[in-house]
Amino acid sequence: MTTDSFFDVVVIGAGPVGLACGLEVQRRGLSVCVVDKGALVNSIIGYPTNMEFFSTPELLEIGGYPMTTLHYKPLREDALDYYRRVAQTEKLTLRLYERVTGLEGEQGRFAVVTEKGRIGARFVIVATGFYDVPNLLRVPGEDLPHVTHYYKEPYAHADQDVVIIGAKNSSAKAALQLLRAGARPTLVVRGSEISESVKYWIRPDLVNRIKEGRIGCLFNSTVARISATTVEMNTPDGPRTLPAQHVYALTGYHPDFSFLATLGITCEADAAQTPTHNADTLETNRPGLYLAGTVCGGLNTSRWFIENGRYHAQLIAARLAGEAAPALPEVLQPVQLMPSQK
Repeated sequence: MTTDSFFDVVVIGAGPVGLACGLEVQRRGLSVCVVDKGALVNSIIGYPTNMEFFSTPELLEIGGYPMTTLHYKPLREDALDYYRRVAQTEKLTLRLYERVTGLEGEQGRFAVVTEKGRIGARFVIVATGFYDVPNLLRVPGEDLPHVTHYYKEPYAHADQDVVIIGAKNSSAKAALQLLRAGARPTLVVRGSEISESVKYWIRPDLVNRIKEGRIGCLFNSTVARISATTVEMNTPDGPRTLPAQHVYALTGYHPDFSFLATLGITCEADAAQTPTHNADTLETNRPGLYLAGTVCGGLNTSRWFIENGRYHAQLIAARLAGEAAPALPEVLQPVQLMPSQK
């Protein structure tokens, strides 16, 4: 089995939890490489411009490095700068824009196969999150160029009709920003009201704008078809057609189960399709292959975020170094740190 390099540990995924895994492993004297198909903290790059995290800086920190920000809650840009500086300070070996396509071998002699080569490793940690694979509507027209599952900023939509599908934090913030940037937003909500999970400082603003008629909203409604200029709806009052120059389908995301299967990771027969792993050690059904962060929860994407998923790094690193499992804080409970986009 020929490889172009060899490390004690290869981490797949260069997000905050993947970086935390890398630095915790490296601090224990093990060699490590962090590989990612995109940029450093690629998911955060994809977040909306000036997005505010739903957590305070200390809960986003990794490796004991303080996150400095002028804001009570850090912005996307604060996090991007912070995680880059941590990776540089720790001198982590990074292989970015290098997609992993397979995993060969066994514990002690793995070969992580990428589009650019083969990386040898004794152990592998998968910290791939869930933000790259949107939950599709599966309706005609969803693949049109003006339809997207990721919202960035509102400015291109001034004096345009924009349909936003969803009723949680991401949809709520997008609708409000679009309104204030001169667009004509309409929300399409499958349920009977704006979700109670929308943050308490956002929900009243949105509800009041809907009551005023400044933001359109169709409750108990679903999309039937999308055309180049319209969205055809199924509503309680029958079919309805909305004008739309742009459509944001903010219907949530899920782990890349096909990629996990490529690595040999099975999933449980539960509603969340939880990837098979030992909850105490985070080792998967394939010996020597571990999970860390959000991916551990499967479809239950609100189970793990940076705030508690970063402790997976300590747990796995201690195990790989032959240390006793660390005493972890009570933070290992379900949290909602980043915008819910289900």
